[in-house]
Amino acid sequence: MELHYRIIGQGPAVFIFHGLFGMSDNWQSFGRQLADKGYSVILADLRNHGHSGHAAPHNYASMAADIIELIRHTGSENPVLVGHSMGGKAVLKVLGTAPELVGKAIVVDIAPWSYAVLHEEVTSKLLALDLQQVRTRGAAEQQLALSIKDTSTRQFLLKNLFWKEVDQLAWRFNLQLLHDEIGEVGKDVWPAEPVNTPVLFVKGALSAYIDPFRMNEILKSYPAATLVEVPHAGHWVHAEQPAILLEEILQWMG
Repeated sequence: MELHYRIIGQGPAVFIFHGLFGMSDNWQSFGRQLADKGYSVILADLRNHGHSGHAAPHNYASMAADIIELIRHTGSENPVLVGHSMGGKAVLKVLGTAPELVGKAIVVDIAPWSYAVLHEEVTSKLLALDLQQVRTRGAAEQQLALSIKDTSTRQFLLKNLFWKEVDQLAWRFNLQLLHDEIGEVGKDVWPAEPVNTPVLFVKGALSAYIDPFRMNEILKSYPAATLVEVPHAGHWVHAEQPAILLEEILQWMG
C-alpha cells in the first residue's frame, strides 16, 4: 500500500510511525523539532489510519511491507526508523524482513514480545457510537465520556473524527477492521535470526510496556540494542516528555 506521508526539513532521513488509533499528526510537533536539528523527517500514516488507505490484513507483515515500499519510494538511504507502540513493532518487523534498508531504528515504549489484547474494549465502545445519529463532535464526546472515562484517551481518539460530508462524521481509522483484527496488534515480532542493526529502545519510566529485566531476551535478537528510560513519562513519551526524548534521540543518533 502507498502510505500517505509528508516531509519536514532537509538532511538525513528519519521516518516516524505512530501507534494504534494514532496518525502522523500526533508526531508533527516533535517532527518539526527534530527537523530543526538538520534532519529530513518523514511523517507517515500507517495502513488503516490517518489519510492512508483502508485494506486488510492489518498485521505486522503488511505494515512492514508498506514501510519498505515507502523507503524505496522516497529513495532514502540508510534512514533512521522511529516507531511508537504498534509503529515500533512495525519497525522491528522491517528489521526482520529487510535490515539492509535501515541504518538505525528507535522503538518507543514497546518490545518485540507478545502482549495481551487490551484494546478490544476500546473498539467495541467506539463501534457503539452511532455516527448516523451523532451530528456534532460535542455530542460524540458526551456519549464517549459515558464509557471512556479517561479524558486524555478520549481526546486522543476524538482527534480521528472528521467531517466525511457536511453533516456526517466518520473515523479516519478503519474501525471495523481494527476491531476484527485487534489480536494481530498484540503478536510478537521476533526476527528469524539476529539483527545487527543498532536499535534504541526507549522506555517511559512510568510505563510497563518494556520490562528492563527482559533486556537479555532483546539482546539475543538485537545484539546492537540499547535501552534508555525517560523519567516522568508513561506510554506517550513523545507527548509527555518531548524535550527529553528529543535529547536522547539526538545523542544516540550522533
